[in-house]
Amino acid sequence: MKNIRIVATYKKGASIAKFSITPPQDLAVSKTFINIDQAADAPLVKQLFFLPFVKKVALENSTLIVERFDILEWGEVIQEVAEQIEDYLNEGGEILNEVKKVEREAVTVYAESTPNPSAMKFVVNKKITDQTLSFENIDTAQDAPLVKELFNFPFVKEVFMDENYISISKHETTQWEEVVMEIRGFIKSYLEEEKMILAPSFVSKPQNTDVTNPIQTLNDTEQEIVKILEEYVKPAVASDGGNIIFNSYEDSEKRVKVVLQGACSGCPSSNFTLKNGIENILKEMLPGKVEMVEAVNG
Repeated sequence: MKNIRIVATYKKGASIAKFSITPPQDLAVSKTFINIDQAADAPLVKQLFFLPFVKKVALENSTLIVERFDILEWGEVIQEVAEQIEDYLNEGGEILNEVKKVEREAVTVYAESTPNPSAMKFVVNKKITDQTLSFENIDTAQDAPLVKELFNFPFVKEVFMDENYISISKHETTQWEEVVMEIRGFIKSYLEEEKMILAPSFVSKPQNTDVTNPIQTLNDTEQEIVKILEEYVKPAVASDGGNIIFNSYEDSEKRVKVVLQGACSGCPSSNFTLKNGIENILKEMLPGKVEMVEAVNG
């Protein structure tokens, strides 16, 4: 008989508990299961779904991350669940079916905090899109399968994608420490399985949809503003998980309006960035032409 122990941890009131397998098993897996059908090739996870309070299970190497329904608290059952997992493994139960241990492209995903406490940036070691895309809700993601599945997480508010990262904004009722591993594991598993990110039918909304003047009719000053934003501002904004788009320029008031996306949208420090960063850059590089910068979406 094996001598495997389970170390269970949870925070009071949290919906998620973690069950770490000791000693760690030789697993290279990061996958989230949302129902018993998805666990057909993960026998241990399948056993957990037989428990009526189990809502979702993520397998992150040798750690099980289990989310419960609100019909009980973890304190009532966590020890019993840990013992059941121990018994199952010590009696020879399998975590994964051998046939599923297939070599796949190595994908790494790491979570990176942003200046916006409601947004987290998930950086991938591969290119996931050649477009800058923003999704405000699930209706805008009908031809974007990865984004559509992200919106199935109840705490996801908005999704922003760029070349090698996904920036996710959450609702205030959820704390990042409760869900960050789950989201990271889901993205990693999704990409490792080489699932479709954007459907062939996907058509992105033009980035200048809300621009007062279409890009081809911008005057000289507007073109200069766009060039400065692209060259000096966008790289810094992208490093924080966001994006900035030129919206309009009012010559009479020397006012530049922009659209903020991703982690920059709704960020408490965005106004400071606009006034003390972007506005100063434009004032310095276009003296006498720009006096103020404001975001049309806050």
